[in-house]
Amino acid sequence: MPVLQADSADPAPPTVHEVEAEAPVPEAVSFDRLTFRAAPKPLHPEAVVSDWPRFLGPDDDCISPETHLLETIPEEGPAVVWEMEKGSGYTSPVFAGGRLVFFDRIGDEERIDCLDPETGRRYWDYSYPVVYRDRYGFNDGPRASAVIDSGKVYTLGVRSVLSCLDLRTGTLLWQRDLRGEFSVPDYFFGHGACPVVFEGKVFVNLGGSGICVAAFDQHNGQLLWGAEHEWQASYASPVVMDLRGAPRLLVFAGGESDPPFGGLLALDPGTGAIHDAFPWRADKFESVNGSSPVRVGENRVFISATYGRGGVVLELTEGLEWKEIWRDDDFGMHWMTPLVLDGVIYGFSGRNEPDAMLAAHDARTGDELWKRETLWDMTLPGGRPYRMSYLRGSLLHADGRSYALGELGSLGIVELNREGATLASVGQLFLARETWSLPVLHRGLLYVSQHEPDMAGTAPPRLICYDLRAE
Repeated sequence: MPVLQADSADPAPPTVHEVEAEAPVPEAVSFDRLTFRAAPKPLHPEAVVSDWPRFLGPDDDCISPETHLLETIPEEGPAVVWEMEKGSGYTSPVFAGGRLVFFDRIGDEERIDCLDPETGRRYWDYSYPVVYRDRYGFNDGPRASAVIDSGKVYTLGVRSVLSCLDLRTGTLLWQRDLRGEFSVPDYFFGHGACPVVFEGKVFVNLGGSGICVAAFDQHNGQLLWGAEHEWQASYASPVVMDLRGAPRLLVFAGGESDPPFGGLLALDPGTGAIHDAFPWRADKFESVNGSSPVRVGENRVFISATYGRGGVVLELTEGLEWKEIWRDDDFGMHWMTPLVLDGVIYGFSGRNEPDAMLAAHDARTGDELWKRETLWDMTLPGGRPYRMSYLRGSLLHADGRSYALGELGSLGIVELNREGATLASVGQLFLARETWSLPVLHRGLLYVSQHEPDMAGTAPPRLICYDLRAE
């Protein structure tokens, strides 16, 4: 496939702003949307901690190296440290350099907040106007979480505004209107795939002007290359993964098209050359690819989609072509990225709430090891008993345990192995729909995005910090 180079293809190189050498670092201050509850427990002296600089974690696999965390979840959930009333959007926070960065929409502006992770106090914020209404009635805010790299913050808005800010001061370094510059369509739910930063480049699943994937210089925002392909932008975040002895940029593409098309691209991150493209997209018009690729073995990755498509394991051959190893039409994640542990792929498979099941497959053979509903009894506000489930949940692994977040606000520890799943403990953080973002762990604190008001009408959408530290 052809690759456009910057000297002939960049329609509007951005203006670059510098941070003054003596620019003061803002102090963290309280603000009107923040409520501080109580200080967390001290970190255990032997606790391992880690940054979480991008959506799927430091290694893009929903696994954190952190240790000395709670071994059980109380029925009412862990203690709340602080909470911030948030705007619309479906993002998670990211962490690096002692800072928390959160991206959402308040009113008619997309907003980037830089906070102190333990107090919620704000160092700085930046916003710009946005005009977008979701045609299906979902949230009107950004879908893509921020990314932190080399002391800079990168965001991609729902209308394709790509921004770069200085993490220390909040100074806008450069910004591009990709929708206007490259004729990026609105797609079903706006622009939704997170950018990824690697070796000085910001990679974007662009999907405009015939360019499927674009690379921008992370420091000045100029277009470095654009990989041409008919597939467009999906909602799955690209990842960089070592395959066949070298880094490969993996983009699970697929935008709005009739008939629908899309699939997995393997690219050279340095040049933008496309090694191979494997079609994988449901045949329904209103279908999306929303689950990011994950490594499942040497030179092998797993991708999945719902709407009747399922999952497939692919191996990148020595000739840099995709080879199908196995597929299962019933093992497809709607948007969650599955968890891979000890040669087993775990995921909440299913398109809609009622048909979502927690399932496990052998990563090497594709054999289904088990599939089960995750059900338990709880009492709704007002005293009515209810049979609760994670539905289309998310999985985060840390400290030898798997934490599951359900789309109605349930948080539990699930013991996963080849023989089955055991619900070790579970608590109800809140009762609210569309809890669809992966929870984030940083320095023993768990951060959960509640995207909708709770069903009792007592709490607005919030970003909530919970104390997950062990005694």
